Amino acid sequence: MVDVVVVGAGFAGLVAARELTRQGHDVLVFEGRDRVGGRSFTASVAGLPADMGGTFVGPTQDAVLSLAAELHVSTIPTHRDGMNVIRWRGWARRYSGTTPKLSLTGLLDIARLRWQFERVAHAVPIATPWAARRARDLDGLSLGDWLRSVRATTSSHDLMAIMTRVTWGCEPEDVSMLHAARYVHAAGGLDRLLDVENGAQQDRFSGGTQQIAQRAAAELGDHVVLNAAVRRIHRHGAGVTITSDRGQTEAGFVIVAIPPAHRGAIEFDPPLPPEYQELAKHWPQGRLSKAFAAYSTPFWRANGLSGQALSDQGPVFITFDVSPRPDGPGILMGFVDARAFDSLPIDQRRRDALRCFAALFGDEALNPLDYTDYRWGTEEFAPGGPTAAVPPGSWTRYGPVLRKPVGPIHWAGTETADEWTGYLDGAVRSGQRAAAEVSALL
Repeated sequence: MVDVVVVGAGFAGLVAARELTRQGHDVLVFEGRDRVGGRSFTASVAGLPADMGGTFVGPTQDAVLSLAAELHVSTIPTHRDGMNVIRWRGWARRYSGTTPKLSLTGLLDIARLRWQFERVAHAVPIATPWAARRARDLDGLSLGDWLRSVRATTSSHDLMAIMTRVTWGCEPEDVSMLHAARYVHAAGGLDRLLDVENGAQQDRFSGGTQQIAQRAAAELGDHVVLNAAVRRIHRHGAGVTITSDRGQTEAGFVIVAIPPAHRGAIEFDPPLPPEYQELAKHWPQGRLSKAFAAYSTPFWRANGLSGQALSDQGPVFITFDVSPRPDGPGILMGFVDARAFDSLPIDQRRRDALRCFAALFGDEALNPLDYTDYRWGTEEFAPGGPTAAVPPGSWTRYGPVLRKPVGPIHWAGTETADEWTGYLDGAVRSGQRAAAEVSALL
């Protein structure tokens, strides 16, 4: 018997457990995987750490930065010196800043769209987006529908599609305009969301993000139980009975700190109210993959390039320089469109990704020291990422119960956060909020 069971050892679950343990409560964390970190997973390429999941951190992400500082994990700046590259309509050119200068007409159209989008986003209340003045209209549209309604040019639409793929792991047609607007508002605006300098991609954690989770779990010791997927949560007068792959546990409360889509894998007894069951079906995870190539030196820097690039030809559509040191080795990281990529054998995935790197940075990219990739959509346990791709109609129907407790059952996870939703920072904030809810009741 414990005071609280936490389901999921990602950032949200570990933070919730850490907060409650500090207050003297007895907590157990059950994790279905054989590791902690959730959508933060640090593997390696050429023997160097490489973040297969959450990677970046930036200004105003104070919750995760404070946690990292407490656990003695430092940050390093994302390399941004030099010119960026865009591969567009069959040609490649260099540009500076966040928005590529495709043409004067294109620049004007992007500026117009950004102004209109920001205007919509700022009118959406983050905590209660379903209460926005035009909530039903916005939620009835996909982002693609909205782009057509404001007569976006083809180039502008395609640039927004790149943003959609990297942010939610989906296409503009798949995500609600209300969700897109709220998400951007929760991040502090498009500039904060998209920029490297003073934006969400400004810094990285030296040694990778997963070490934050690993150090938090080490503090909790044997109160974190791996390979313990929770199968059933039974509510009764004294609290809850949790059935996991490691047996049964009695607790006063449970914090379910997993993506909404994965709540449906747990049997709730008695069943959750209908709107909660429908929420799990209508809050799907996106799909996004990553590819890494390591070289003896970051050769693109000698050519005056930053390592940052955009491409309208896949499978790689955005790249970053994530080299650990100025003198090498050099590591290129590419975000990959999962749709055609994930089903390919590894040799074909490697060829396709390196071909994209070479089209952006030259033929030297074809001969790396090492290559690896990671496909979140193919994971056997809790697949998908980087975050929820909430479709039209979901916020106004199911948003009010996204994090509303059901008796002793409370909810956490980055999708439930009001600041930096979808990011590591949002996960930390959600864990803090859920812990405060339960602590007040304890």
